[in-house]
Parts: sequence; structure tokens; C-alpha cells
Amino acid sequence: MTTRWTGDVPTGATYDARWKEMAERGLSLYGEADFVCRWVPTPAGATLLDAGCGTGRVAIELAARGFVTVGVDADDRMLTAASQKAPQMRWEQADLATLELGPDPGPHLDLDRDLGAGFDVAVMAGNVMIFVTPGTEAAVVAHVGAHLRPGGLLISGFQLGRGYSVEAFDAHAELAGLHLVRRFASWDDEPFEGGDYQVSIHRRAELDG
Repeated sequence: MTTRWTGDVPTGATYDARWKEMAERGLSLYGEADFVCRWVPTPAGATLLDAGCGTGRVAIELAARGFVTVGVDADDRMLTAASQKAPQMRWEQADLATLELGPDPGPHLDLDRDLGAGFDVAVMAGNVMIFVTPGTEAAVVAHVGAHLRPGGLLISGFQLGRGYSVEAFDAHAELAGLHLVRRFASWDDEPFEGGDYQVSIHRRAELDG
């Protein structure tokens, strides 16, 4: 797997402990889901790919809000935690740099038709782009973008100053046929004026004609 999500990093239940502690303090855990719902005005039945889904925090919440959601991650420990929380959902272990989702292999939601048409939205939250192996970023954007329908949205948030810039991201997106719509400094729609974090919306080009 081409990923830097290895070594001494929290995974599975250990990773989830952070979010549990935040919930106990009364903090919101779903800023990313709120953002997606603001930008997809009719989510009921819309298909969504959570690329780099971790333990499923965002994917499960978006499924509860009406999205037909598939979660993909390279770490089987994260996916084990996700599937324990939502066994009815589809979770796939895959390298985003070579991602090719096929028909649903199990007794989950029937996504064969929707996968063929492409997803309405792909989300990469949780710093996904700075955890992929250096040099694979363009491939990750291209393979995730290829799973979008024409006109579908790629929504991605990650820290800056970690070896991957917004300029590089936009260039890789353009190569994949994804055009920048808006960029923010946070999941709360704060204007982007530089800084150390970005949330961007890119749209896959519509088919000619």
C-alpha cells in the first residue's frame, strides 16, 4: 500500500478514543459532514465515496443524513473498527493511488448501477493527501476523481506546510479533469487567505455535448 499511515500512529479503537473524548467535552464531531451537506443541497439518495475513511466517523454520519456511502481505506485496523460500528455499510480496503471499485461484493447496499455512473461526491477528510506516499499524489487525485460522475464534487481538507501545496493539488486536479470551485480555510467556510489548512471543492468536468 502506498501510504505513510504506518508505524507509530493511532489506529482502530485507539484512534476513535480521541473523538470519544471530544464528544464527552460537548464538541461537534461532524464539521466535515455539515460542510458536505451545505454544498450538496439534495443529499437523499446521493452517492458518496469517503476516500480515506478511517474508522468511519464521517461516512457513517453522512449515511445517516441520507447519502448512499462507501468507505475506503488502506488500513485494515481502521476498517475493522468502521465495520463493527456500521456492518450494513460497504467498507473496502484499497490503495487510493490504484483505486478501482467494482460491484458490491457483499450483502450491503446495491451500488452496481451507481458505481457504473460514478459517485455524486467524493470526500477526502482527515489529512488524507498528506498521508499518501510522496510522489503518488497525482495518482490518488486521478483515481478518486475517476470514480466521480461528470459534474461530481471532490471535497478535500488537509494541512498545508507538510510537503504538499494547494498549487500542486490544483495542478493534479486539473490533470484529472477536476476544476476548482471554491477554497476555504476550514470546514466552517472561513475564507482562505493562506494559512496552514485548506478545504477545497473541485468539480469533475461535464461530458461534452
